Parts: sequence; C-alpha cells; structure tokens
Amino acid sequence: MKDTDTDRASSTALTVWLQRLENLHSREIDLGLERVGQVARRLQLPLQSSPERSRTITFAGTNGKGSTLAMTQAMALAAGLKVGSYTSPHFLYFNERIQIQGQPVTDAAIITAFEKIEAARAEISLSYFEFATLAALVIFNQADLDLWLLEVGLGGRLDAVNLVDADVAVVTTVALDHQEYLGDDLEGIGFEKAGIFRPGQAAVLGSRQLPASVHQQATALGCSIYQLGREFNQQDQQQTWCWQGSGYHGQALELPGLPWPQLPRDNAATAVQALLLSGLPVSEEAIKQGLSQARVTGRMQRQGAWLLDVAHNPQAADYLSQQLAQEKPCRRLAIVGMMADKDQAATLSPLLAQVDAWLVTALPTPRAEQPEKLKTLLESKGGRVLDVFTQADGRQVFSRAQQLLGTGEFDQVVVLGSFFTVALFLDALQADARSSCVTV
Repeated sequence: MKDTDTDRASSTALTVWLQRLENLHSREIDLGLERVGQVARRLQLPLQSSPERSRTITFAGTNGKGSTLAMTQAMALAAGLKVGSYTSPHFLYFNERIQIQGQPVTDAAIITAFEKIEAARAEISLSYFEFATLAALVIFNQADLDLWLLEVGLGGRLDAVNLVDADVAVVTTVALDHQEYLGDDLEGIGFEKAGIFRPGQAAVLGSRQLPASVHQQATALGCSIYQLGREFNQQDQQQTWCWQGSGYHGQALELPGLPWPQLPRDNAATAVQALLLSGLPVSEEAIKQGLSQARVTGRMQRQGAWLLDVAHNPQAADYLSQQLAQEKPCRRLAIVGMMADKDQAATLSPLLAQVDAWLVTALPTPRAEQPEKLKTLLESKGGRVLDVFTQADGRQVFSRAQQLLGTGEFDQVVVLGSFFTVALFLDALQADARSSCVTV
C-alpha cells in the first residue's frame, strides 16, 4: 500500500473512532477522577511526581491558559527540550490536541493509544474528553519527553488532566464561565481551579486579582506561591519589556529587553515564571526566541483583513475590546456565533463600541444559540446587524464578508464568540489562501 493510501486509511479509521467516542458515554461532560483514574492505573501511567518522570506543568484558568501554555512550549522548544503538549478543544483536526515538538501526532499514534485504552477500560465507561486525555498521556509516556504541558479542559479539581501531579501548577485567571458545572460564585470557581495544586509544589498565579480561595488552597497545601505583581512581575521598557521573578532555586532573576509577544504580556510573564520553576535548563536567549515566535490559533490571530479570536465570555471580550481600541481607527465588521449557555449580553456589550456592523451565524452544535436571538440582543443594544445566517455554513458567511470588504465599506473583519465560530472561518480562510496560491 502506498504511503498516501495508508494515510487515508488511518485518517478514516480515526474518524470512525472519534464518532464512536462521541456516543460512548452517557454524558458529554462528566467531571470526576474515579473512572478515568482506574483506567490510568490499569495502563500503568506515571501519575505521581518523581525525579524519574518528565517534568509536568499544568495550566488552568478561565482565560489565558492556552496562550500561557503556547508561550511556555515555544520557549522550551527554543531551549532544545523535548516537549509534549495537550490542549483542547481542537479547531479542524483532533490531532491538534496532542503535540510533540510543536507538531500534531499522527492518526496512527492516536489510534494505537485508543486501542490500548479500550483494552484497559473493559467495563468502565469513559467520556470523549477522558479518552482524549488518556491518549495524550499514553503517547507522552512512550515518547521520552523532558516536559509535559497539560491544559485543563474544565475547572481543575475534577478534570481528567488533574490525574497527573503537576510539578508546577498555573492558574491564569478566574471569572464566571461554565457556571452550570463550576457554580456562580468566584470563590467556588477559584477553589475548583486551585484543585490542580499539589502539596509542596510550585503554584503560579497569573493574575493580580484572584479569589481568595486560590491563595488559600495553595497555602493550605504548603505550595511555593508565585503571584503576578508580587513574587514576579513585568513592566514596559519602551520598545521591549522586563521580567522580574524567581529561579528554580529561589534566586532573584531579572530579564530585560524581552520582545513584545503577540499574546497578552501578563500571560507571557506567567509562562516565563512557570518554565523557570520547572528546573529544566532554559537560557535567556531561548526565552526571547520563544516569546517572539509563539502564536495560538484563534487568539488574536490575524490573516490579512481578518482577525480571529475565540472570546466567548465577558472577561475575554473585554480584553479583545481593549486591544481593538488601541488599533488604528477603521470600519470594522464582526461575525459572531455563540453558545446558548454563555452570558451573551455581558460578552457582546464591551465590543459594541468597536464594531460598526455585525453578521450573525448559526454554529454546528446543538449547544449553539439561535442566531435570531443574538440578532435581537445586538439590536436591543444599538448594534447594526446586516445579515443573519441560519445555517452553519462558513463559506457562505465568508463570501458575504469578503464581498463587504471588497466594496470598501469595511476595513477589517473580526470573528468571535466561540471556538466553533473561529473553526468555521479557519477552514474558509485556509481554502481561500490555497486558491490564492494557484498560478496559471
């Protein structure tokens, strides 16, 4: 069989596996470590921290955890370390979730991991996310890595990622989101996210303002606490910025002349502190190189006149609004689709002053809000809605936005509201870029 035929067969097989996993468990989200922990132990995965195990940094937080992980990964790779990263959700391909050396692993590697998990689980039912998490751990365990980077899917304490003891645990921010699972109280949500801390290990707090419960949990566990604005910090230096914090042995460090990252600088500062606390060898030059190169799909992602950002809660939308306000004034069109369980009014309100007109789209998931409802909400707040698309057809909405750009009525298109929204347009943008490269 040719390599292309083998790849095609493997891709088909992975698609079949993923379709099966979507229907295997009775609940899409089923927090708790008992079931998935049993299977992990049957697989003999290294869950406890030890000198022989790869270093592990776990990232939790309402917003910013993906960006912080991405910058940590970029710096570690620049330092020559062998790194595995697990993130969620994916945009276009499941393989995006599990990466080694910054590259998605193969379909074959994932299928092999799924087969091992299936054999080990026997009578135990696992959710899609639990299967995915175990697959990442199986693959990483076989790869002889220096560093595992694990992003929590939801909350922290009861998330499957929390099976693994973190040598360094990062909580970026705490805000209201996923209230149906985490509650409506910031102290309670903070407690859930602080569940990734481990006794005596480093706890990195990537925000100047966090619920007291986060610090309380770290203190109760005897963690070494490093909080932004206290134990580490960042400040402007005209065209560069400076980081101050602590090294692995507690020594005070200062890194001046760092390049401006494409991602939030508080997250960059948090990533630097977390990586240095891992104890792995990382040079100042690797830190600079990694920060200058780090990018995250769907977070302030630019392609021509398009800007894609997954902002889907009030805190993330407020940050996006601030970034847009700092840009050169332009006529801005926004495309939005959102989940029905999000605080839509509080999320969209900060953006109204930065957006001249809206296109509202359906999304390919039962959890999505009806676009007519979003239209009504936007118009009630003074938003100008040009079109409503009741089918989740990214190409159709993309064509309409391109048409409006072509008339000169708008200079920029911002896509926001959900990972699903960004995924719709990533596909269309990639197809457009490929067609633009075709020469006759």
